[in-house]
Amino acid sequence: MQKKQRVLFLCSGNSNRSQMAEAFLENIAGNRFEALSAGLETKNSIHPMAIAVMREKGIDISSKKTKGVDAFLGKEFIHYLIVLCDVAREACPHVWPGMLPECRFYWPTPDPAGLQGSEEEKLHAFRTVRDEIEKKIEQWVKEQTGKAN
Repeated sequence: MQKKQRVLFLCSGNSNRSQMAEAFLENIAGNRFEALSAGLETKNSIHPMAIAVMREKGIDISSKKTKGVDAFLGKEFIHYLIVLCDVAREACPHVWPGMLPECRFYWPTPDPAGLQGSEEEKLHAFRTVRDEIEKKIEQWVKEQTGKAN
C-alpha cells in the first residue's frame, strides 16, 4: 500500500483558511493525500464563521484544533506546502526540509476574519473565501492526480 502524500496548508493563524483547505482536501482526495494545516501565530480556536460556512457544505470542522507550524517544521516530512497568505509567505522558510521547491505553492487568499461589517457581510466574505479555496483544491488535485508518481 502506497503511503499518502502529506500536504500542509499554512496561513497566519490556522483559524479559518488553512482549516477550510485541510477539510476540503480530506473531503475531495483523502484517499490519496494526508491533509494538514498550521499557522504562524495560532489562534485559540477555529473561527465560528469558518465552522458555519463549512457546515453549509456538509463538512464539520468544529472539533479541529489550531496548530502552529512548529508542530511540523523539522519534525514531519511534508510532500507539498501550500501557503495561503502573505504573512506566511514572508515568514515561512522558502526551503522546507526534504521538499522539492516545485512542491511549494502560494495561493494568496484574503483573511475573511479581518473584514469589518455586518454579520451578513462577514458571512459573505467567509463563503467567498471558502468557495475560492474549494475550487483551488479541486483544480490542484486534478493536476496532481494527473501526474505520474
